[in-house]
Amino acid sequence: MGVPSDDAVLIQKGNKQGEPHVITVNCPDKHGLGCDICHIILDFGLYITKGDVSTDGIWCYMVFWVVPHSSSPVVRWPSLKNRLQSLCPSCSVTFYLNDQPSNSPATPVYLLKFFCLDRKGLLHDVTQVLCELELTIQRVKVTTTPDGRVLDLFFITDNMELLHTEERQHHLCKQLDAVLGDSCISCKLRLAGPEYDCHHGISSLSPAVAEELFLFVLSDKETRSQALSSDMTKLKKANVVVDNSLSPAHTLLQIHCVDHKSLFYDILRTLKDCNIKIAFGRFSPNSKGYRDLDLFIQQKDGKKFVDPEKQNGLCSRLKVEMLHPLRVIIANRGPDTELLVANPVELSGKGRPRVFYDVTLALKALGICIFSVSNHFSTENDLKSINRL
Repeated sequence: MGVPSDDAVLIQKGNKQGEPHVITVNCPDKHGLGCDICHIILDFGLYITKGDVSTDGIWCYMVFWVVPHSSSPVVRWPSLKNRLQSLCPSCSVTFYLNDQPSNSPATPVYLLKFFCLDRKGLLHDVTQVLCELELTIQRVKVTTTPDGRVLDLFFITDNMELLHTEERQHHLCKQLDAVLGDSCISCKLRLAGPEYDCHHGISSLSPAVAEELFLFVLSDKETRSQALSSDMTKLKKANVVVDNSLSPAHTLLQIHCVDHKSLFYDILRTLKDCNIKIAFGRFSPNSKGYRDLDLFIQQKDGKKFVDPEKQNGLCSRLKVEMLHPLRVIIANRGPDTELLVANPVELSGKGRPRVFYDVTLALKALGICIFSVSNHFSTENDLKSINRL
């Protein structure tokens, strides 16, 4: 017998506007479940104001207080609940006897190709439609012609796994037509072919730029391209303290750093990829732009972190991921300006939620025209993805 679906995930709406909604997950535990849940919450355009996580290694209980991000006015709550429930393992005996995930077939990739008249903000408007329909953008190729027309190639996957149906395809075309209007010359959707594999690699990047994007330990030089903020001294302040005195079985990890919307996810993603188990975690509310986190953790073998070298390595890794969740470079390439954005990808292959959405939104808000886009993957050090605009 499995967990009743209504009990595994509960969503309690806020009583009034601006009040946080509460998401409760109560189900069997598995490695990285908290990270996966945060990924979906962020993918729906929600901001985690605080959270509590606890597990005994068999069963977990998580509570997240969330509010819609200002750039995401529409939240499909029933769909969010369904997506979260799909992550929850069954509590059947079979799950405990064989908790290793089976090799499921690869999700089909579709090619959305449209040719239309160009305008400011077009790329973000299309991206917003895809996000609201729960379609994940895997790769993008945008080319603008001298006569003001644009050819967009979106390689997408469907989180609802319904894009093969005529009803789902018709709904997508209808939503795109509302955005493109009479400017659309042609719009086609089909399963991606060999052209999907042709967009690998980062050969167009110079060695110096590639090194700066993918370097694990960033330099403190103020001349570095990442130092875009005038308040980098404040942003670089992050404290990570390791304490083995409070628990006989777990190491306490205390974190204090500047807040950003994906902070909790970045920390859980790092711990997941390092095979670190979390027994209890508390994500405190924002206080004057900073966050405090308390995490009781163990190594993969169930032991505490007592080796100073391992402690220092973990602290350094967390600081990099918290303080530099994205790598951004603005470079001149002839008469054009090039914006390069590199973001972390989990070992499982999942990219950071809504990076392309946020980048295109920022450029639209600034009134910056985009005439060319390419999106690639790299396996240098940690897996990274690059959006080149």
